[in-house]
Amino acid sequence: MLTKFISAYCRFLDVLIAAALAVMVVLVFGNVVLRYAFNSGLTLSEELSRWLFVWMTFLGAVVAMKEGAHLGSDTLVSKLSLKGQKVFLVIGHLLMLFICWLLFVGSLNQAIINWESTSPVMELSMGLFYGCGMVLAASGGLILLDRLLRLAMGKLEDSELIGVRESEEEPIDVPAPLK
Repeated sequence: MLTKFISAYCRFLDVLIAAALAVMVVLVFGNVVLRYAFNSGLTLSEELSRWLFVWMTFLGAVVAMKEGAHLGSDTLVSKLSLKGQKVFLVIGHLLMLFICWLLFVGSLNQAIINWESTSPVMELSMGLFYGCGMVLAASGGLILLDRLLRLAMGKLEDSELIGVRESEEEPIDVPAPLK
């Protein structure tokens, strides 16, 4: 149930990220055209694009966490037994949950501190800007808890024990050096 919710949530985030990217492209391109062709511009363009970029980055990190697309190294863990891999998964996920908690508390504190401050152009609360850290922390924590629960219930695939996903790109053939 939780896994299905997370998958649907990440599909929704994919749509939000695509929409944010489309709005950013229109705003920035439109602003460039306005500046060069008409010697004017949208004051909203730069600030809204920056906000969208930050939110898009944090939401993308959630989707990447769900897909296991973050950078990592599996040199040690891949050589361990199945039981060792499970132990390292639990340790790693508990450490990441702690980091999610730190990120949530830090973002919450920043949001509270900056709630009365407004952005210069849009005049929105800067607390909303820092809210992206709370969304990332809560969403990431939920993904990590889902994996731990699936491990405890025996529903986690063995392939999911190593959190590093191979690159989808073709390996580059490098010629051997000449002797």
